[in-house]
Amino acid sequence: MNLKFYEVDSTYIDYLSQFAEHLFRNARREQQNSRKYIGIILEVNGFKYFVPLSSFKPKHKKMQETTDFIKIKDYAVLNINNMLPVPDGLYEYVDINAVKDLRYKSLLQAEYREIKRKRDLILKNAKIVYTHKLKNGEKTPLARRTNDFALLEKVCGDYGNK
Repeated sequence: MNLKFYEVDSTYIDYLSQFAEHLFRNARREQQNSRKYIGIILEVNGFKYFVPLSSFKPKHKKMQETTDFIKIKDYAVLNINNMLPVPDGLYEYVDINAVKDLRYKSLLQAEYREIKRKRDLILKNAKIVYTHKLKNGEKTPLARRTNDFALLEKVCGDYGNK
C-alpha cells in the first residue's frame, strides 16, 4: 500500500466527534479557521482508516516514539491511537504539487518523504494498536487513550444511512 496524503470531509469529522473523545473537532466557535484533517489512509480489518497528521509541538521533542505515537522528524506526528474509519467518497487526495503556499508545500513534501521512509513501521503499528484495543477494551493505558474502533466502524457504516 502506497501511503498518500488525504483530507477528510469536515462534516464527517463533526459527526464522528460525538463518538470519539480523542477526536478533535474541526472548528470551535472561538476559532477563526477550521482545523484541516490531513493525514494518511491505511487499510485495517477491511476498513479504510485515516491517521491524522498533527503539528509538531515543543513537547514532542522530549517524547519517545511508541506503538501509537510516531514522529515525522520535527515536522509532525502521527497519533495512531486517534485513527478513524472513513467511508469512500469522504476523503480527497491532497495533491502536494498543486499547493500554492511554497512554505506549506515544502513542509508537506518533507513530511511525505519521512512517512514513505517509515511506511512499514506505520502499517505494523496500526495493526498492533487496532488489535490491542479490540482485545483490551479499556484495561491498559494504550487501550484507554485509543479510539473505540468497533464503535467507530459501526457509526461509519451508519453515516450514509442517517
